[in-house]
Amino acid sequence: MRFRTPRREAVLLILLVAEMAVMQSLSPLFLTPENLIEVVRQSAEIGLIALAMTLVIITAGIDLSVGSIVGLSVIAMGMLWEDAGLPLEMAIVLALLTGSLCGVFNGTLVTAVRIPPLIVTLATMAGFRGMALGMSQARSIRNFPEGFLWLGQGYVTGIPVQVWILAVAAVLVHLALTRTAWGRAVFSIGANEAAARLSGVAVHRVKMQVYALSGLMSAMAAVIYAAHVSVAKPDAGLGFELTAITAVVLGGTAVSGGEGGVLGTLVALLMVGFLRSGLTLARVPSEAQDMMVGLLLIVVVAVDRWSRRTSRE
Repeated sequence: MRFRTPRREAVLLILLVAEMAVMQSLSPLFLTPENLIEVVRQSAEIGLIALAMTLVIITAGIDLSVGSIVGLSVIAMGMLWEDAGLPLEMAIVLALLTGSLCGVFNGTLVTAVRIPPLIVTLATMAGFRGMALGMSQARSIRNFPEGFLWLGQGYVTGIPVQVWILAVAAVLVHLALTRTAWGRAVFSIGANEAAARLSGVAVHRVKMQVYALSGLMSAMAAVIYAAHVSVAKPDAGLGFELTAITAVVLGGTAVSGGEGGVLGTLVALLMVGFLRSGLTLARVPSEAQDMMVGLLLIVVVAVDRWSRRTSRE
């Protein structure tokens, strides 16, 4: 197993500073405190997903269904509160349970049925989104109480609440990955699953836990998203999987598994967020932004594979 080296994170930080300078040259509004805070706020929701995605990809897996889990979880929360009349606190807990069960379903198909994770999560990406649309009949749910909206719109010491949530989650995931036997098992599975199984690692159980965590973190992002935009809608989270995977891979996590880290993911997430913000201020259409992010992902994966092949030679 291999952790990310400080050198990789240092390079990412330098690239982040260079990117910010370029974006500022495109628009003088980019480096304003208001814009930077808003970028960090919007990145926090996807950041929760990216943290779990880091673990999934370290195990040499993938989860394309995270955006759809966001939509299903948020609409479940809204309908349980508005239609079923449950207290919002209970609806939030059940929404988190919904996301976790989606992750368990993915993990079961990957581990017990042995379907490749790409196929499983591609199918559930469509399935979970269809469930969200069918349950809600494509309607949105609004008029959440002010106390709930504080999760997505409030501040603590001048920092958005969801950024504090992301920071706590990042510390916990980092410690679990680098300071526990479970974290070592995650790395060993990605490096060589057969060897990990022979060495006594409960491969199926660890994989199941990783996918369940991915579903849980997606549901957490769904709750914060609803509080941020003041609405629960079935198309929430659309495209989140692309940004999350881009951040994870750009941050240095190997798509082949066995290598990665939290810090690189977070820095890369900011790079993607600042790129979108700068281009938006420069009035670049959102479609062109999506194309650039997709191209960035292809380039990063290609360079990563080339560098690893060159180092082996």
